[in-house]
Amino acid sequence: MTETTAHTCPCGSGQSYGHCCEPVHKGGRAATPEALMRSRYSAFALGLDGYLMQSWHSSTRPAELGSLDGTRWRSLQIFGSGETDGQGWVHFRATFSEQGRWAYLEERSEFRQEQGHWRYVTGSPEVRNLQPERNGPCPCGSGRKFKKCCQD
Repeated sequence: MTETTAHTCPCGSGQSYGHCCEPVHKGGRAATPEALMRSRYSAFALGLDGYLMQSWHSSTRPAELGSLDGTRWRSLQIFGSGETDGQGWVHFRATFSEQGRWAYLEERSEFRQEQGHWRYVTGSPEVRNLQPERNGPCPCGSGRKFKKCCQD
């Protein structure tokens, strides 16, 4: 088991990466739209651009991903998800930091089955800045104070 495999999965499931998103990253099927969303979040956190492109529905897949160098994905919250007849949705919030600035991306994503796999189709992301307080809770979701956790 590699060091990455043994660590807790970035998607916030509480499972090890090796038992959560890694099998999907290596070609396994995500059982639900939420599982695919979690695997895509983990791929962003781990810099797995190839997987991100592969997990995008062919009808909306871009020619290339924009650069996310310097972005550190800190936490994922799932507010709801569902599926019916090969189509699904996930409402989520992903917290990130870049160049000392904190923000979150909130989106209700749409997913569709393609060749037996769930694929990301589209979403309307809304990005909002966060201003964590030194003695307030860390936006990464650790439960610790910001100054004792992720304050850069």
